[in-house]
Amino acid sequence: MSFFSRSFPALNRLKQLAFRPRGVEEFFENGKSIPTEKSWTGRAWRASELRIKSFDDLHKLWYVLLKERNVLAAQKEEARRFHISKQYFSNKGRQIKCQKSMARIKFVLNERRLAWVEATKLQRLANVQEAAVNTKISTPAQSLAEGTTTSASKSAETSASV
Repeated sequence: MSFFSRSFPALNRLKQLAFRPRGVEEFFENGKSIPTEKSWTGRAWRASELRIKSFDDLHKLWYVLLKERNVLAAQKEEARRFHISKQYFSNKGRQIKCQKSMARIKFVLNERRLAWVEATKLQRLANVQEAAVNTKISTPAQSLAEGTTTSASKSAETSASV
């Protein structure tokens, strides 16, 4: 470790940002079209873990997974182009993990959408019931039971009295 990297940690961060791959280079892992050594990868995201995440986090994760899927597709195409056998190079496990994670993100977002639809239905129903209570809408049977006359009975009384 050099003196500058110990003294100026921001310099390390600046180096990382300055040498990030851009453009087409982002389709290649570590600057190589086909990795020479096997890299260890984690597992797919679980739905229970994704339910905790915010919408923005899920959105970012979706695009990270999409980028990973594109990198894997580029590697697969390069292996096909160079006629490399699947027994020597295969990223099928990583592709499956990506697909599962993306499917689970869609599942969690659909759960949230369905919950929102149900909540809006319940809210509309509550608003209608509250409006009915506030305006005290009465049915003709209720008004007869209360002893008040309806407009039809008033018109019948006026025609009988004339």
